[in-house]
Amino acid sequence: MSWFGKLFGGGSQSAPTAETYKDFQITPAPMKEPGGYRIAATITKTIDGVEKTHKLVRADTITNLEDAMKASTGKAQQMIDEQGDRLFG
Repeated sequence: MSWFGKLFGGGSQSAPTAETYKDFQITPAPMKEPGGYRIAATITKTIDGVEKTHKLVRADTITNLEDAMKASTGKAQQMIDEQGDRLFG
């Protein structure tokens, strides 16, 4: 990896993969914070031919990236269960 790629967050980490949950796409995107990773994800769904997006960011932080990815996905699933399409309204 070039120094330029490392400067802008590149490296050995693979890009998060989206998963489908109840017709929604969840892409975990934990945010690096001092001491860990903040729970964050992008939730998308196509409604009437229009792609809608919701950015989920929580105050919770987790020290391990893998655990933060799982927690981000879990929190997104919880929001989908609670709010459904109202996430976008």
